[in-house]
Amino acid sequence: MLRKIIIIIAFLGLSDAIYLLIIKLSSNKALCVPGLGDCWSVNNSIYSEWNGIPISVFGMLAYISIILLLTLLNRVSFLKNFSHIFVLGISLIGFIFSIYLTYLQIAVIKAICPFCIISAITMTTVFVLSIFYFFENQNLNDTFEN
Repeated sequence: MLRKIIIIIAFLGLSDAIYLLIIKLSSNKALCVPGLGDCWSVNNSIYSEWNGIPISVFGMLAYISIILLLTLLNRVSFLKNFSHIFVLGISLIGFIFSIYLTYLQIAVIKAICPFCIISAITMTTVFVLSIFYFFENQNLNDTFEN
């Protein structure tokens, strides 16, 4: 059940990251929903890219990785034993990066992108749930070893 919840939330995060990428690539200010924060300033700041790659692409890759790990774990024995570790690691990195990006919005850019906040919330939720998923699966692995 926990695995399915993480997958659903990761799909929400993926959808949000795709939307942010569409805004970035289309340069369509109307997609930022006027009157709802300042998505445009954040998504066009120098912090919205790393080496020419939109930050939203990294979010997409993280969410896709989590979805694939949790979807394929019953088909690949290696993933059955280690997916909980990978999901925890990916979501931890995403969580830390989300904290950094939120800091940049508030303290440096001085503008809040609601879609970026949604991404931070979904990654934080995935991270918290992946902690429970990790311990749930760690206990199962300990049971099988004894």
